[in-house]
Amino acid sequence: MARGDGFLTTELDPDNPGPRDACGVVGIWAPGEEVSKLTYFGLYALQHRGQEAAGIAVSDGARTVVYKDLGLVAQVFDESTLAPLQGHLAIGHARYSTTGAPTWENAQPTIRSTSTGTAIALAHNGNLVNTADLLKEVDHLGIDMGTTTSDTHLITALLAARPDESVAAAAERVLPQLRGAFCLVFMDENTLYAARDPQGVHPLVLGRLATGWAVASETAALDTIGAHFVREVEPGELITVDEHGLRSTRFANPEPKGCLFEYVYLARPDTKLAGRNVYATRVEVGRTLAREFPVDADLVIGVPESGIPAAIGYAEESGIPYSQGFTKNQYVGRTFIQPSQSLRQLGIRLKLNPLIDQIKGKRLVVVDDTIVRGNTQRALVRMLREAGAVEVHIRISAPPVKWPCFYGIDFATRAELIAGSLDVDGIRAQIGADSLGYVSMDGLVRATEQPASRLCMACFDGNYPIELPAADLIGKHLMEPQPPSSASHPPQAPTPRSTEASTQVREGTTA
Repeated sequence: MARGDGFLTTELDPDNPGPRDACGVVGIWAPGEEVSKLTYFGLYALQHRGQEAAGIAVSDGARTVVYKDLGLVAQVFDESTLAPLQGHLAIGHARYSTTGAPTWENAQPTIRSTSTGTAIALAHNGNLVNTADLLKEVDHLGIDMGTTTSDTHLITALLAARPDESVAAAAERVLPQLRGAFCLVFMDENTLYAARDPQGVHPLVLGRLATGWAVASETAALDTIGAHFVREVEPGELITVDEHGLRSTRFANPEPKGCLFEYVYLARPDTKLAGRNVYATRVEVGRTLAREFPVDADLVIGVPESGIPAAIGYAEESGIPYSQGFTKNQYVGRTFIQPSQSLRQLGIRLKLNPLIDQIKGKRLVVVDDTIVRGNTQRALVRMLREAGAVEVHIRISAPPVKWPCFYGIDFATRAELIAGSLDVDGIRAQIGADSLGYVSMDGLVRATEQPASRLCMACFDGNYPIELPAADLIGKHLMEPQPPSSASHPPQAPTPRSTEASTQVREGTTA
């Protein structure tokens, strides 16, 4: 039977999920340090980027061991599972699936040995758009993919396909073949590698440790493990770290197109993107919202968590007082106890409850990060009115999301996106608000302090900077024999497993 985790998820309404995060990756090369624990704490700081599975690979120079499982970082790892993971370099991954089903086989890091015995472990944040082409090449090379169905396993298989090449040489051959978004950390027994796609869609940063180096998806992870931020891994760059130091090569010319949605929702507020603090960006977006969509009101509140900085900015600019409007239950998460039909009206009250004394009789400005299907906002508006709010004005700190993402964020399909079929007033009517305002694209871009030419805004404007294949050659379940369903894939209790590689890959079960 599947287990509840007791930890808060990002979903207010599990039946109507919002944008699903990208993954989080960490890489550590630090002789003399407890690299598995550094990787664990780095992943813990990146938990918001993926909550389906977690894993760590460690090498001591002779043997590479991978331990992974379904669940949150703190579920998968504890002192007993980390203790055997000894070595001088490690990589880690927190997964949300964007290609391939959320199964143990697709959890990361992946690992594969070459025919000469070199073990290659790899973790990936992002999503490739030429998976079908890579799958053909893997088939042509006669590589058995087993039951794995993720694009990450394809990358690992291609890196290990030619044993006469060094891993660095294989990377310089394989990386230019990849299309889409990819932040990679990978390793053999002695060397840590990191690479970022030519567009730099998602963040990847380099940090210095006392005895080595660290790579992570966000600067917040570097802060957590005590690493000094050095710089971003550049788009199109391959970094190599071993006993001879750090080296950098280019496998592609940079064409920067950083994900605008990272600033809105994905990244932690204490992270820096392109030198700009995410919290400061979100507060500035709130100020912009107040200028673009002013309203007479008594109180500004934010929807936890990513709506709060923008709500603070709105209050500062408008002069309307800011207050906490909801109490958030920090210990309600992925419960597998299903409510009866009569209890479904509880909805998001399991996670949010309005502070009635604060909002009763008030005209409210409610700031949220996005509207996807509209169900969550409709429930929030109804909840606030039942609590005594006399007016509810919704303000959104992103433009309308009208298009799906193919670069590592799992939105609803375009048909499910409420802004894909309704204009702003139609959405306002659907969610029952007194007024609705979205920040303008120009206003959001200005807040990032990045030129629009360096940003990917495809989910807002439909202009995809990396060319997409035909519709039947892209999608989360492209490599699946058939789309998974609740009937054919019932929830299963996760079983911890580890994979060890020296001259060959072996699979077993840990106690």
